[in-house]
Parts: sequence; structure tokens; C-alpha cells
Amino acid sequence: MTTEADRESTRERDREREQLSLSTAAARNLATTTKSAPQMRGISSRWLLRRLPWVEVSGGTYRVNRRLSLAVGRGRVGFVQAGADDVRIIPETLREIPVLRDFGDTALLTELAGRFTARDFRSGEVIVEEGHPIEEVFIVAHGRIERLATGKYGDQETLGVLADGDHLGDEALLQSDPLWTATVRADTAGTVLALPWADFLDLFNRSEDLRDHINAFLANASRKVNSKGEVEIAVSAGHEGEAEIPGSFVDYDLAPREFELSLTQTVLRVHSRVADLYNDPMNQLEQQLKLTIQEIREREEWELLNNREFGLLHNAAYDQRINTWSGPPTPDDMDDLLSMRRGTDFFLAHPKAIAAFFRECNKRGIYPDSTDVDGHRIPAWRGVPIFPSGKIPITGGQVSSILAMRTGEDRQGVIGLHQTGIPDEYEPGLNVRFMGIDDQAVIRYLVTAYYSVAILVQDAVGILENVHLAAPRS
Repeated sequence: MTTEADRESTRERDREREQLSLSTAAARNLATTTKSAPQMRGISSRWLLRRLPWVEVSGGTYRVNRRLSLAVGRGRVGFVQAGADDVRIIPETLREIPVLRDFGDTALLTELAGRFTARDFRSGEVIVEEGHPIEEVFIVAHGRIERLATGKYGDQETLGVLADGDHLGDEALLQSDPLWTATVRADTAGTVLALPWADFLDLFNRSEDLRDHINAFLANASRKVNSKGEVEIAVSAGHEGEAEIPGSFVDYDLAPREFELSLTQTVLRVHSRVADLYNDPMNQLEQQLKLTIQEIREREEWELLNNREFGLLHNAAYDQRINTWSGPPTPDDMDDLLSMRRGTDFFLAHPKAIAAFFRECNKRGIYPDSTDVDGHRIPAWRGVPIFPSGKIPITGGQVSSILAMRTGEDRQGVIGLHQTGIPDEYEPGLNVRFMGIDDQAVIRYLVTAYYSVAILVQDAVGILENVHLAAPRS
């Protein structure tokens, strides 16, 4: 119970704590506040935009002319999964098999897709054996399988890895006595879809369109081509005397790919009262515009990687895509990726993929080197810098890709496309156009960036796919 003496003691202590000077809270009302410019967490290093050489596209369209190629690339077949045990082929994606490329009869493709049957396999199971007759076509729906062949001295050698969407057995059309040239063994558990050759021959005999299409394919396959699938140019070398010198010419692709400039846009709104009254010490419009442009540039880089029409991840040739040997990215995988082109300027990988690669290096006692790029110390492999990009997607929470690319128009590499000198240009390829003031006194500006990216020759970009990011349990 509080006594009168206690209350008097409390009042005495309060008098001793009376304020003797101006408080800091009150003083701040008279002080000038030092402010930072608006900050933004979403700004990344954007190495792809910085390292691409940009080519002027004056007409808004860039055409990539190439030498005529007869080699038909091996694409990836797509699937839909209605249930745990119900995996079906998307019929239109059967055109990714070389012999069916550009085949027009969708109804026949639907019937063909329906004749594939699912077959599960276990890790370590042998699916086909080298030297046996080819009696089925296989499409990998899920899982990873290895192709193994007998080496020169009888030992077993690994030729490559196949994963989701890859197919094998269709090469039997190009052989008079079709035999498996390699043993196919499951590296993980998974599912393949199998089509007996008898079912395919049944459709072949029934459909005149299919026969004509395959005969045309076989006729092109018999023409002489170089190692890259381009029509061969006849030359003569090492002859003596008056030998007859062959004549030839370089044929061009009759349907070259054209890239139209894409765009990213937004309408920036600023109230006139804000623009009139609150511009000291920082201009409100400039600060709004600065962060808006940063966001547009971030989306621009995302589109250069992920856009289905022109993005690098979707437009890299399938024969320039390889799978990891074991799941995580190893030095062996990076060497394979480097070996696919005559020159590589840089790798591009998600930061988690770079960390996964470093873990594999640590296991082997390897310390990757680094290189100086514009004053930054960047990790490198074989002297090729590895730039981080968080815009490369991670699927399933643990699987990503690593890109390797050669750049430059003079090196037949990857180039960025833009057009400068456009009306109301604010930055190269980006303009800010005044759109007027509406009835609510809001000033509007249209901010637009125009851009695209082109792969001049197929081997300019290679992709290491199915890169596992999760650290293994110890």
C-alpha cells in the first residue's frame, strides 16, 4: 500500500528529472533533413545486357541469312500427365523427331501418339543392348538414361545422357539393317514411351502423305553435307597437273529467320501538384522515371532469356543442349559445354547454379580461377567468366540451366538488337513520350524500350540442362 511518504518521494524524483534543454524531437522540426534518393531492391547486375554487343536495326526487323542446311535437328517431344500412371504425348510435338519434321497431317500424328505405350524402368536397368535389332522407338518421358558403347579395347564408354523429351530408335530409317549402336541403361528410375516398328510400318503403308514425306526426308539425307549439316561445297585439293576442278556454289536458306523488335512499356503517372510543388531538392519526375526505367531494363533482360519467340533459353538449337552427367554441374559438364563451339565469351548461370558448381569443384580439390571484368572480380572456368543471372529460371525448386555463348556480329555469335534515334529518346532504344494531362490533373508519360536478340549461327549458344542445385546430404 502506497503511503503519503512514498508519494512525496516520487514527486521529489520527478522534479529532479525536469527537462533542462530543448528535446531532440522538437529540434528536428527546425533542422534540414538529409535524404537519400529513392532506393530499389529489384536492381540486379544485368550482365547479359552489359555484355551483349548491340546492333542497330533501322527498319525494326533483323533478318538472319544462313547457308542452306539439310540437317534436321532433334527436338524435344512434349507430354501431358493426366495422372500418376497416365502419361501421353502431345501429338504436335512428334514433329520434333527429325523424320516427322514439318509433317502436316495432325490426325495421323494423333493416331501415332496414341500407339505409344508407357513403360517404367528402374535405376540400372538395361533398356536395349548394343548390337540387337531395332524393333521399337523410345521417347523418354521422365528420368535420365545413359548411352553406352564398347570401346576399341573392349571397355565400356559413356556416349551421352538422354532425359525428358529425348528419343531414340528413329535412326533405323537410315539403316538397311538397323541395329542398336549403343546400350541404353537407366541412370535413374523413370518412364519411357515405346512404339513397336510394326505399328509405325502399319501407318506408313496406309498413308500416302507419310510415305511421300519420309521419302523426301531420305532423299535429303543422302545428299552430301559437311559436319554441321550444311550443303557441301565441292572443292579439290592436293591434285597435280591439269586435273578437272569441280564447280560449285553456296546455296542459301530460302526462308531465313526474321527478328522484329519487341518492346516493354508502361505509363508513368505523376500528379501535377507533386510535379509543381515537391521538387526540392530532388526532381520528382526524374526520380520516378529513374526507377521506372530500372524496372523496364530488368524486364528487358528477362525477356531476352525467357521469351518464347526470341529468348535464348527457348531458341537455342537442340543439338546445342546437353544434360549433366550426374545431376549437379561438374567441371566435366562445363568442359563439354565449352567444347561445343569454336569460342566462348562467357557463361551465364543462376547464382545457385554457380554455388552448386563450386561445391563440385571443392569435392575434387579444384579452385576455379577468376578474371577481371570492368573492375569486378568474376569467377571463371578455363579463363571464361561465369556471370550470375537470377533471371534464369529454377524449376521444381532445384533444377536450372547454364548458358555458354559467343557474341558479336563479326564472330557469328549472339547479338542484341535495338534502334536508336527514335522520337523522344531518353536512353538508347528507350523513349519517354508526353501523353497529356487528364481531368484529375495527372500528367502521363509513355515509357517504351525496344529490343530483341538474335543467334546468328546455331553453335553460338549452348545450354547445360537439368542442372541440379540441391546440395547432397552428407
